[in-house]
Amino acid sequence: MADELHIVGFQVGRETYGVPITSLHEIVRVPEITVVPDAPVYLEGVINLRGKIVSVMDLRKRFGEKQVALNKQNRILVVEHSGKLAGLIVDSASEVLKIPAADVEAAPSVFQEGGLNCVSGLGKVNGRLVVLLDMNKLLAPGSLLSAERTKKSKPAVQGEARGASAS
Repeated sequence: MADELHIVGFQVGRETYGVPITSLHEIVRVPEITVVPDAPVYLEGVINLRGKIVSVMDLRKRFGEKQVALNKQNRILVVEHSGKLAGLIVDSASEVLKIPAADVEAAPSVFQEGGLNCVSGLGKVNGRLVVLLDMNKLLAPGSLLSAERTKKSKPAVQGEARGASAS
């Protein structure tokens, strides 16, 4: 069925995001996470998922959202990327959405310019927009490390995030 996208919808902050259901391995409650030294700030650590070590990324931190304490609604979406499993901490996993291909638009160029090159498109579902994420770009080690190096190369100054210059 190429005329319909099947995605798993989830919340991060106020927004609804989606990843292709084909990349989803499972959804689990947030277990104890083992912290890894010298990891990027958005990488929470690793978990042991039935004998497999899975790295876990906090999508709130990755997307620059306000931090909130984890609660019972939080879930980890375990996705498969390049033959490896990765976990994404989300505020809540909502539903499986079926979006007609005609209701999906390419990501506006402003996303590419703003460094959010992991957005593959926007889906229209019941009058709301769902931000569709490209797993290859979201989890690509090169893009994650370069984003982290950019942050580390300058001293951290409050209010400087999001590209504002301190002149």
